[in-house]
Amino acid sequence: MDFGTDPQVEDLRAEARAFVGQHLTADVVARVRESGNYHDAEFHRALAGKGWIGAHWPVEEGGRGWPRSHSDVVYEELAAAGAPVEGWIITQIIGEAIRREGSPEMKERMLPAVTRGEVLFALGYSEPGSGSDLASVQTKAVPDGDGWIINGQKIFTTMGSEADHIFLLARTEPDLPKHAGLTLFLVPTDAPGFEASGLFTLSGQRTNVTHYADIRIDDSARIGERGRGWEIVNVALAFERGGEFAAQLRRLVNAAIGWGRAAGRDADPRFLARLGRAQAQTRVARLLGAYASWSRAAPGAGAVEGTIAKVFGTEALQDASRSLLEATGADGLVDIGTVGATAAAEMQHLYRESQIATIYGGTSEVLKTVIAQQRLALPRPRNR
Repeated sequence: MDFGTDPQVEDLRAEARAFVGQHLTADVVARVRESGNYHDAEFHRALAGKGWIGAHWPVEEGGRGWPRSHSDVVYEELAAAGAPVEGWIITQIIGEAIRREGSPEMKERMLPAVTRGEVLFALGYSEPGSGSDLASVQTKAVPDGDGWIINGQKIFTTMGSEADHIFLLARTEPDLPKHAGLTLFLVPTDAPGFEASGLFTLSGQRTNVTHYADIRIDDSARIGERGRGWEIVNVALAFERGGEFAAQLRRLVNAAIGWGRAAGRDADPRFLARLGRAQAQTRVARLLGAYASWSRAAPGAGAVEGTIAKVFGTEALQDASRSLLEATGADGLVDIGTVGATAAAEMQHLYRESQIATIYGGTSEVLKTVIAQQRLALPRPRNR
């Protein structure tokens, strides 16, 4: 791997920083904080105006034909600044699945609309009581003439209150083994029978419980063949897991540096030892993320490489945020937006976010098993 600096990439990095300076306004930050959604419609439209949504997709699909690494640079700069990019990222993840598995009509209708910032998607996977066993979904899709009737419930549907469509995993063959009887659909959120109710996490982020009551959709909303839902979900998961947490680590380190200088701790060897460890973790996370991004072109879409980057990045974020927050003392008790808040408030917020980062997109325990089997060729664990 070439570790040299590409002047074109550095120009793009500077462009992304300038974009943040122009568009990440106090009004945007206030709206995001009030809603709990890490998405802002005005900011999203500005991203689309730059041509950055799906920029690494082919031109005929509405993209710009960029190398994936260029899109990653833009994301890193925006996420490191705390910009609301969740709608962008989730929509791109689902767009990747549509690119590979959607019908020609669906691709023609959806992909350019995504890149223009006109369509938002949300992931409809998890269900109450299912834990990390994604394949145990009970939401049902029953054939009805030339369409389907959907009934069920999902939980942790982030962006479910903002999205135009839910990327819904439903059971279509109840008599088959649980991994074999699943199919994916794009369910419009304006359909009669859809409802989203807010569910707020430890960090104050809004996710949702979503309900599906006798929703009728056309068969054109199906993604891929009937019964191939599990295989297609794993394609989408490959793009959900990667090096994005390197940006969060960088944001944490920058906040810690700012706090250390303001608090007069920038020469304290104990604080510097914590900071140095966090900086090293950030560098490793960035390299693992870069390798995952490079691997996306492979037939497996970099699934194992992305899983490795996700496990390391999320666990490093937990470790580094805990260690650095401990050093801030009483400053770390003050929330963002509160009178008297320092840069330690940002560190505290990231610490709270880190507690759920090892859960969504696959828990660390499950993902370590994936790595053991698919990268190290170890046998499946025995049931205890």
